[in-house]
Amino acid sequence: MTEQTGLKVMVVDDHPMWRDAVARDLAEAGFEVVATAGDGLQAVRRAQAASPDVLVLDLNLPGLPGVRVCQELVGANPALRVLVLSASGEHADVLEAVKSGATGYLLKSASTEELLDAVRRTAAGDAVFTPGLAGLVLGEYRRLATEPAPATADEPGAPRLTERETEVLRLVAKGLSYKQIAERLVISHRTVQNHVQNTLGKLQLHNRVELVRYAIERGLDED
Repeated sequence: MTEQTGLKVMVVDDHPMWRDAVARDLAEAGFEVVATAGDGLQAVRRAQAASPDVLVLDLNLPGLPGVRVCQELVGANPALRVLVLSASGEHADVLEAVKSGATGYLLKSASTEELLDAVRRTAAGDAVFTPGLAGLVLGEYRRLATEPAPATADEPGAPRLTERETEVLRLVAKGLSYKQIAERLVISHRTVQNHVQNTLGKLQLHNRVELVRYAIERGLDED
Protein backbone atom coordinates (compact mmCIF):
# COMPACT_ATOMS: atom_id res chain seq x y z
CA MET A 1 0.00 0.00 0.00
CA THR A 2 1.57 3.28 -1.12
CA GLU A 3 1.82 6.36 1.06
CA GLN A 4 -0.64 8.27 -1.14
CA THR A 5 -3.30 5.55 -1.35
CA GLY A 6 -6.60 7.02 -0.19
CA LEU A 7 -5.48 10.63 -0.56
CA LYS A 8 -8.17 12.52 -2.44
CA VAL A 9 -6.90 15.16 -4.86
CA MET A 10 -8.67 17.68 -7.08
CA VAL A 11 -7.04 19.48 -10.03
CA VAL A 12 -8.13 22.98 -11.10
CA ASP A 13 -6.72 24.52 -14.29
CA ASP A 14 -8.32 26.30 -17.24
CA HIS A 15 -6.12 24.51 -19.81
CA PRO A 16 -7.77 21.12 -20.55
CA MET A 17 -4.61 19.36 -21.79
CA TRP A 18 -2.57 20.50 -18.79
CA ARG A 19 -5.39 19.69 -16.35
CA ASP A 20 -5.86 16.21 -17.81
CA ALA A 21 -2.11 15.52 -17.81
CA VAL A 22 -1.72 16.48 -14.14
CA ALA A 23 -4.79 14.45 -13.16
CA ARG A 24 -3.45 11.44 -15.10
CA ASP A 25 -0.01 11.67 -13.45
CA LEU A 26 -1.59 11.84 -10.01
CA ALA A 27 -3.91 8.92 -10.69
CA GLU A 28 -1.09 6.79 -12.07
CA ALA A 29 0.94 7.53 -8.92
CA GLY A 30 -1.87 6.16 -6.75
CA PHE A 31 -3.74 9.30 -5.72
CA GLU A 32 -7.53 9.31 -5.91
CA VAL A 33 -8.45 12.15 -8.27
CA VAL A 34 -11.98 12.96 -7.10
CA ALA A 35 -12.68 15.93 -9.36
CA THR A 36 -11.29 18.43 -11.86
CA ALA A 37 -12.47 21.91 -12.81
CA GLY A 38 -11.69 24.50 -15.48
CA ASP A 39 -12.91 27.72 -13.89
CA GLY A 40 -13.18 29.26 -10.43
CA LEU A 41 -16.89 28.97 -9.78
CA GLN A 42 -16.92 25.36 -11.00
CA ALA A 43 -13.93 24.66 -8.75
CA VAL A 44 -15.74 25.90 -5.64
CA ARG A 45 -18.88 23.87 -6.38
CA ARG A 46 -17.05 20.66 -7.22
CA ALA A 47 -14.61 20.91 -4.32
CA GLN A 48 -17.48 21.36 -1.86
CA ALA A 49 -19.12 18.24 -3.29
CA ALA A 50 -15.99 16.07 -3.65
CA SER A 51 -14.21 17.08 -0.39
CA PRO A 52 -10.60 16.55 -1.58
CA ASP A 53 -7.71 16.37 0.87
CA VAL A 54 -5.47 18.38 -1.47
CA LEU A 55 -6.48 20.95 -4.07
CA VAL A 56 -3.94 21.45 -6.88
CA LEU A 57 -4.88 24.95 -8.00
CA ASP A 58 -3.89 27.29 -10.83
CA LEU A 59 -4.19 30.99 -10.00
CA ASN A 60 -5.21 32.28 -13.43
CA LEU A 61 -8.81 31.11 -13.71
CA PRO A 62 -11.86 32.52 -15.49
CA GLY A 63 -14.95 33.34 -13.46
CA LEU A 64 -13.26 33.49 -10.07
CA PRO A 65 -9.49 33.99 -9.50
CA GLY A 66 -7.55 31.17 -7.88
CA VAL A 67 -6.87 33.19 -4.73
CA ARG A 68 -10.61 33.71 -4.25
CA VAL A 69 -11.23 30.00 -4.78
CA CYS A 70 -8.60 29.27 -2.14
CA GLN A 71 -10.05 31.80 0.32
CA GLU A 72 -13.57 30.45 0.00
CA LEU A 73 -12.69 26.77 0.25
CA VAL A 74 -10.10 27.06 3.05
CA GLY A 75 -12.41 29.44 4.91
CA ALA A 76 -15.17 26.85 4.80
CA ASN A 77 -12.83 23.92 5.51
CA PRO A 78 -9.52 24.83 7.24
CA ALA A 79 -8.39 21.19 6.98
CA LEU A 80 -8.16 21.48 3.16
CA ARG A 81 -4.60 21.65 1.85
CA VAL A 82 -4.03 23.83 -1.22
CA LEU A 83 -1.00 23.45 -3.49
CA VAL A 84 -0.82 26.23 -6.06
CA LEU A 85 0.61 25.08 -9.39
CA SER A 86 1.29 28.20 -11.41
CA ALA A 87 3.33 29.48 -14.34
CA SER A 88 4.00 32.67 -12.37
CA GLY A 89 6.93 33.00 -10.02
CA GLU A 90 6.14 36.65 -9.25
CA HIS A 91 6.59 37.39 -5.57
CA ALA A 92 3.25 39.20 -5.37
CA ASP A 93 1.44 36.12 -6.70
CA VAL A 94 3.22 33.82 -4.24
CA LEU A 95 2.47 36.00 -1.23
CA GLU A 96 -1.14 36.53 -2.28
CA ALA A 97 -1.58 32.76 -2.57
CA VAL A 98 -0.14 32.19 0.91
CA LYS A 99 -2.34 34.90 2.40
CA SER A 100 -5.39 33.27 0.81
CA GLY A 101 -4.63 30.01 2.63
CA ALA A 102 -2.39 28.02 0.27
CA THR A 103 0.19 25.86 2.02
CA GLY A 104 2.36 25.30 -1.04
CA TYR A 105 3.42 26.94 -4.29
CA LEU A 106 5.01 25.08 -7.17
CA LEU A 107 5.95 26.40 -10.59
CA LYS A 108 4.64 24.59 -13.66
CA SER A 109 8.23 24.08 -14.75
CA ALA A 110 8.54 21.45 -11.98
CA SER A 111 9.02 17.83 -12.99
CA THR A 112 6.33 15.20 -12.51
CA GLU A 113 8.29 13.72 -9.61
CA GLU A 114 8.55 17.13 -7.95
CA LEU A 115 4.79 17.58 -8.34
CA LEU A 116 4.00 14.17 -6.85
CA ASP A 117 6.35 14.80 -3.94
CA ALA A 118 4.81 18.25 -3.39
CA VAL A 119 1.29 16.80 -3.27
CA ARG A 120 2.39 14.11 -0.77
CA ARG A 121 4.11 16.68 1.46
CA THR A 122 1.22 19.14 1.20
CA ALA A 123 -1.18 16.40 2.28
CA ALA A 124 1.11 15.68 5.24
CA GLY A 125 0.93 19.29 6.35
CA ASP A 126 4.29 20.55 5.12
CA ALA A 127 4.67 24.01 3.58
CA VAL A 128 6.01 23.21 0.12
CA PHE A 129 7.57 25.82 -2.15
CA THR A 130 9.61 25.88 -5.33
CA PRO A 131 13.26 26.45 -4.30
CA GLY A 132 13.94 30.14 -3.79
CA LEU A 133 10.41 30.98 -2.73
CA ALA A 134 10.53 29.52 0.80
CA GLY A 135 12.74 32.38 2.07
CA LEU A 136 10.37 34.91 0.56
CA VAL A 137 7.41 33.37 2.37
CA LEU A 138 9.25 33.16 5.69
CA GLY A 139 10.08 36.85 5.31
CA GLU A 140 6.39 37.56 4.82
CA TYR A 141 5.58 35.58 7.97
CA ARG A 142 7.96 37.89 9.82
CA ARG A 143 6.30 40.98 8.34
CA LEU A 144 2.85 39.73 9.32
CA ALA A 145 4.12 39.16 12.83
CA THR A 146 4.48 42.93 13.28
CA GLU A 147 0.71 43.35 12.83
CA PRO A 148 -1.82 42.83 15.64
CA ALA A 149 -2.93 39.20 15.89
CA PRO A 150 -6.27 37.80 17.01
CA ALA A 151 -4.70 35.01 19.05
CA THR A 152 -5.40 35.28 22.77
CA ALA A 153 -3.45 32.26 23.95
CA ASP A 154 -1.39 34.37 26.39
CA GLU A 155 -4.44 35.35 28.40
CA PRO A 156 -5.05 33.78 31.83
CA GLY A 157 -6.64 30.38 31.57
CA ALA A 158 -5.39 29.77 28.03
CA PRO A 159 -4.09 26.26 27.25
CA ARG A 160 -0.38 25.74 27.89
CA LEU A 161 1.90 23.98 25.42
CA THR A 162 4.06 21.09 26.52
CA GLU A 163 7.84 21.40 26.30
CA ARG A 164 7.91 19.21 23.18
CA GLU A 165 5.07 21.15 21.50
CA THR A 166 6.96 24.37 22.12
CA GLU A 167 10.13 22.81 20.71
CA VAL A 168 8.30 21.73 17.54
CA LEU A 169 6.67 25.15 17.24
CA ARG A 170 10.08 26.82 17.49
CA LEU A 171 11.41 24.75 14.58
CA VAL A 172 8.27 25.38 12.51
CA ALA A 173 8.87 29.11 13.00
CA LYS A 174 12.42 28.71 11.69
CA GLY A 175 10.99 27.39 8.41
CA LEU A 176 11.90 23.71 8.82
CA SER A 177 9.75 21.09 7.11
CA TYR A 178 8.08 18.37 9.16
CA LYS A 179 10.64 15.89 7.85
CA GLN A 180 13.53 18.12 8.97
CA ILE A 181 11.92 18.61 12.38
CA ALA A 182 11.49 14.86 12.76
CA GLU A 183 15.17 14.30 11.95
CA ARG A 184 16.30 17.10 14.28
CA LEU A 185 14.29 15.79 17.23
CA VAL A 186 14.75 12.10 16.37
CA ILE A 187 11.02 11.44 16.28
CA SER A 188 8.69 10.23 13.53
CA HIS A 189 7.09 12.45 10.89
CA ARG A 190 3.69 11.39 12.24
CA THR A 191 4.63 12.49 15.77
CA VAL A 192 5.59 15.93 14.45
CA GLN A 193 2.22 16.18 12.70
CA ASN A 194 0.42 15.21 15.90
CA HIS A 195 2.27 17.86 17.92
CA VAL A 196 1.42 20.52 15.34
CA GLN A 197 -2.26 19.52 15.24
CA ASN A 198 -2.43 19.52 19.05
CA THR A 199 -0.82 22.97 19.13
CA LEU A 200 -3.23 24.34 16.52
CA GLY A 201 -6.13 23.06 18.59
CA LYS A 202 -4.84 24.48 21.86
CA LEU A 203 -4.13 27.91 20.38
CA GLN A 204 -7.34 27.94 18.33
CA LEU A 205 -5.40 28.55 15.12
CA HIS A 206 -6.40 27.17 11.73
CA ASN A 207 -3.27 26.54 9.66
CA ARG A 208 0.50 26.66 9.48
CA VAL A 209 0.55 30.29 8.34
CA GLU A 210 -1.22 31.38 11.53
CA LEU A 211 0.98 29.07 13.60
CA VAL A 212 4.21 30.54 12.25
CA ARG A 213 2.89 34.04 12.75
CA TYR A 214 2.02 33.22 16.37
CA ALA A 215 5.50 31.75 16.98
CA ILE A 216 7.41 34.65 15.42
CA GLU A 217 5.37 37.20 17.37
CA ARG A 218 6.62 35.53 20.52
CA GLY A 219 10.24 35.35 19.38
CA LEU A 220 10.27 31.56 19.10
CA ASP A 221 12.16 31.73 15.80
CA GLU A 222 15.17 33.37 17.49
CA ASP A 223 18.12 31.42 18.84
